[in-house]
Amino acid sequence: MGDRIFLSSPHMSDEGYEMEYVKEAFDTNWIAPLGENVNEFEKELAAKVGSKAAAALSSGTGAIHLALRAAGVEEGNIVFCPTLTFSATANPIIYQNAIPVFIDSNYETWNMCPKALEEAFERYPGVKAVIVVHLYGLSADMDKIVELCKKYNVALIEDAAESLGTYYKGKHTGTFGDYGIFSFNGNKIITTSGGGMLVSNDEERIAKTRFWATQSRDKARHYQHSELGFNYRMSNVVAGIGRGQLKVLDQRVEKKRYIFDFYKRELGELAGVEFMPSNEWDEPNYWLSSMTLNGHVRPIDVMDALEKENIESRPIWKPMHMQPYFEEYDFVGTGISEKLFENGVCLPSDTKMMDGDLERVVEIIKGLWLK
Repeated sequence: MGDRIFLSSPHMSDEGYEMEYVKEAFDTNWIAPLGENVNEFEKELAAKVGSKAAAALSSGTGAIHLALRAAGVEEGNIVFCPTLTFSATANPIIYQNAIPVFIDSNYETWNMCPKALEEAFERYPGVKAVIVVHLYGLSADMDKIVELCKKYNVALIEDAAESLGTYYKGKHTGTFGDYGIFSFNGNKIITTSGGGMLVSNDEERIAKTRFWATQSRDKARHYQHSELGFNYRMSNVVAGIGRGQLKVLDQRVEKKRYIFDFYKRELGELAGVEFMPSNEWDEPNYWLSSMTLNGHVRPIDVMDALEKENIESRPIWKPMHMQPYFEEYDFVGTGISEKLFENGVCLPSDTKMMDGDLERVVEIIKGLWLK
């Protein structure tokens, strides 16, 4: 059995950029949730994606929560959310005591289906916000989704946790909606070990979210709080890691694309294999290379065979409307997300993988078709 191959693990820069900023934080004794690294990471990330303002936070989940608050989502409001996503997309809706309605995917993007979204708008008048996800680094069909949100005058929040470095028609995902969020969890394309960022062109609302994220402490000599606050600010040490990681984002995207192209070239002709979709308007970061299987080899066969050889893989996200906690909420669609879950598998996409590692994965998978 060879060395462990991970699905997607942290990858620090060879140049040591991260340590330079972290050392600066220690040398200046700024290790609290404020400081030069926090301020500069916000500016640098906003500049990278083309947004006017950003707030560095402790998680992408916290960023979604504050985006919902900034959009005015309150108790009893309806929020549309993709069903094919991780629970962190949907949980903040519950934090606000709002009501999620889950929207199906389509095969063209694996993301929120515009037709299902339009049906949901017709079924639920007065919806307060829409959250759209760019799954596995694939862009949703943003023109149609933005058009629908404008038609119904509804706030749009982009969960771009998995898609930093992805472009839709030449523009960064996360910058089409009223608010966009990114995640820097340990498995993301760049990481701060944990953390997230909220971006928007509304600088006043971003300033407000920073206020909420620091316990809503009023400007007063004593501790005074006129609004509910949260402990969501990113530390100066973590932000230093992020500044260093941001310098190698383009390299990481390039490697993720190389990994995807390798798999597609080597496995794409196998019977029943279909890789995640590509569209002429989409430049994915290919965070996780994923495929569906419709033949005698099933996803569980692939995952079991890889795990026996110390290689990590995983299923496609289980849809939210199929989750025990969320099954009471409505779902709009035809069940495409369920098919993707049943037939899908995410292949190891770690940017530290060498060609030998990729060949090892491919050889194991190809062997399943010889049985």
